[in-house]
Amino acid sequence: MTHNIDTSLVGPLADKVIFITGASRGIGAAAARLFANDGAAVVLAARSTATLDRIVTDIRADGGTADAVTVDLADRDSIRAAVSRVEELHGRLDGAFNNGGTMQQQTGPLDTTSDDDVEEQFAVNFRAHWTAMNAEVVLMRKSGGGAIVNTSSIGSRRANPFLPAYGAMKRALNSITETAAVTWAPEGIRVNGITPGGTATEMMQAWDEATPGIIEANNAATPMGRMAEPREVAEVAAWLLSDRAAMVTGAIIPVDGGAGA
Repeated sequence: MTHNIDTSLVGPLADKVIFITGASRGIGAAAARLFANDGAAVVLAARSTATLDRIVTDIRADGGTADAVTVDLADRDSIRAAVSRVEELHGRLDGAFNNGGTMQQQTGPLDTTSDDDVEEQFAVNFRAHWTAMNAEVVLMRKSGGGAIVNTSSIGSRRANPFLPAYGAMKRALNSITETAAVTWAPEGIRVNGITPGGTATEMMQAWDEATPGIIEANNAATPMGRMAEPREVAEVAAWLLSDRAAMVTGAIIPVDGGAGA
């Protein structure tokens, strides 16, 4: 029997296997739901799969495909194991949203930033992406290409006296994103970054609680006058991971309501 499929109902990520780090909350959780709704089979990674179970259950209840894996972004072996789990589940990887990260424990000037804070920022906000991309590319090569999106920050684009180590590692992330794009383009692997501004996430709320007035100041400095919703940021990542962005690689795209303009 021949079925006539209405292609207008096929999502832009249909039949793609996409790995998402930092998927338990904020932008990552919004991305998990959005990508699945757009047709992707998603593999969600966070430090505890318990926090992912609700999201996986919801996606499956809506007819989507989702699985959860544990990952500690400070542990290189853990990252590689998580990507290996994607291969066990699906045999391939078409897209990766390297979204997981961490905020500095202590805000303030560069000369008061602790060595421990610098080390953690290096491990989670820079080295983790380096490790993840290299592991992801090995798997993407097996199916002839893919797309990677790294979550950077508006804080990478200018001086960042409140979060100097965070800003420095996110700027370094921009650099390896661009380098990876040039390196792997001949193999059909696209690599892009996004630089969200203030976004209504748990991380932003925690920063505002530690430094009261941050959200108010963010909104005042944003031409659109508000923070982004997590889904609004995830939408940009979804486009970059889709074939609609087939000629886009090496881009660092602001998602900041004009704050960086």
